[in-house]
Amino acid sequence: MKDYRLFLIDLDGTIYRGKETIASGVRFVERLEQKHKDYIFLTNNTTRTPQMVVDKLKIHGVQTDIAHIYTPCMATVSYILNNEKKRTNKIGVYIIGQIGLWREFMQNPAFELNDSNPEYVVVGMDTDLTYHKIQVAVSAIRKGATFIGTNADLNLPSEKGLMPGNGSQCAMIAASSGQEPLFIGKPSPVIIDMLLDKFHFAKKDTLLVGDNYDTDIKAGFNSHVDQLLVTTGITQVADIEGKKQPTILVDSLDQVKL
Repeated sequence: MKDYRLFLIDLDGTIYRGKETIASGVRFVERLEQKHKDYIFLTNNTTRTPQMVVDKLKIHGVQTDIAHIYTPCMATVSYILNNEKKRTNKIGVYIIGQIGLWREFMQNPAFELNDSNPEYVVVGMDTDLTYHKIQVAVSAIRKGATFIGTNADLNLPSEKGLMPGNGSQCAMIAASSGQEPLFIGKPSPVIIDMLLDKFHFAKKDTLLVGDNYDTDIKAGFNSHVDQLLVTTGITQVADIEGKKQPTILVDSLDQVKL
């Protein structure tokens, strides 16, 4: 395998499956640390803060810190700030989402909440979504606000089966407003670009590791970063027959030689 400098590692389906630990994923992280390889856990989950992600990983036997976590919430903030470099006044945002998204915006003094005439409508997963929230978002987008979706996942796995994801929420708002969102999370290249810019790594030195062809692997295709697909989660070998193949395909991360 190529001597990659940075490994971008998905979580659900790669390190754990819900409450179940994927031991080979945990061992992979341990081997990266032993080899002094840089890694970042790259998740599409916007409901948790970085510290909450760290706490969940600890339950599964992975000892890490917030410096090794990157989320669409963080990438969304960076994307907007990059777009507004010349701004001297606060940036008005209307947010639909949970603590992970809210905290990322509210801890940054460049932003202020605005539910009447915001410049950006940012939509993340919200299990308490209401008609009122949708109405406010649609009204703002119709007035000219930029519509951003943190991630495009239509469904999320749960103990009760598949549940609607943020992509489904955004689809409803898009249908009513007539405006499609800009998505930040995987498979969009935006999150990869923001991450590599923050940590100062080149695409040619990076490997994206994940279990989901439609999010993780396509994020690699779209951002021109090499990909490793592990079949411990959603995508199986039969699912990608006849499709563009990932750079590396393994049944277990134990098979990866560093």
